[in-house]
Amino acid sequence: MSRTHNGGAGIFVTFDPASPMTTGQGGHVLVIVAPGQGAQTPGFLAPWIADPALAAQLARLSEVSGIDLAHYGTQADADTIRDTAIAQPLLVASALLSGRALLGDDVARVGVLAGHSVGELAAMALAGAVSDEDALVLVRERGRAMAEASAVQPTSMTAVIGGDRDEVLAAIEAAGLTPANNNGSGQIVAAGTVAQLEELAANAPKRARLFPLSVAGAFHTVHMEPAVAHLASVAEGVTPGEPVTALLSNRDGAVVDSGADALRRMVNQVANPVRWDLCMEAMAERGVTGLLELTPAGTLTGIAKRNLKGVELFNLNTPDQLDEARAFVQTHTESE
Repeated sequence: MSRTHNGGAGIFVTFDPASPMTTGQGGHVLVIVAPGQGAQTPGFLAPWIADPALAAQLARLSEVSGIDLAHYGTQADADTIRDTAIAQPLLVASALLSGRALLGDDVARVGVLAGHSVGELAAMALAGAVSDEDALVLVRERGRAMAEASAVQPTSMTAVIGGDRDEVLAAIEAAGLTPANNNGSGQIVAAGTVAQLEELAANAPKRARLFPLSVAGAFHTVHMEPAVAHLASVAEGVTPGEPVTALLSNRDGAVVDSGADALRRMVNQVANPVRWDLCMEAMAERGVTGLLELTPAGTLTGIAKRNLKGVELFNLNTPDQLDEARAFVQTHTESE
């Protein structure tokens, strides 16, 4: 059975474990993941900035991004932090803040790093494919460009939970929507115009439940194409590094061997579906034994419960969990 350490708010439903994973060749394999947009909740950074050293780190990231991350992470309401231009830098900064507090610069021992959607930028920075500062610049521009693309017409996303996979995909297609996130067994996120999502809700697939997500656009669809060109021009000014550990791509779950390739993939992913199901398959193939989700945690561990049977899970949401989280990391980076 999977076990999840501590609580964590998330936009996805938690299921019982299902299909078995492929085991590795002895030892342990740790996966660290960063959540995507919609995982944010009001006040979630308050425990972190109670520590002066962590508050100073967040202030530095705020300066780079040009956004008062401490304010938005502690005082702003749900509608405010739903804004794409705010949510995306906030999520990348929080994953970096918690990830650096947990690991420092000792990242190479982590078996796999991955991020869901915008979380991919945090994973890239932790892996060394880009600097933390460049990640904040990139996410600032990504968020702004996607917010502008979202303003063209009302669009959003809805999680479709359960139901027959083929019937779910057929219903999404019939409504003119895109399966923008494939999150594994029993969970596909549909994206498109608000009118199209209303049509899907009116003709929901049998045995499926629909949950509108806390996002302000149809991300990872054709609606985001205007943002791709702008982000590509920003990425040209970034000098990438080489990942120090396995970094998985949202495009196809492949391990990305170079920072330049990671940048290209991240830019193009803005207008293409997130294949988190393939990322989890890659984790299983590498023999993952422990998966830790960075702040704000709970979304990706919830998905992992259904798709990665037997994997121990940890939600890192507050700094008072750091000692326990470090012990979790130590357990899953030891050789047997």
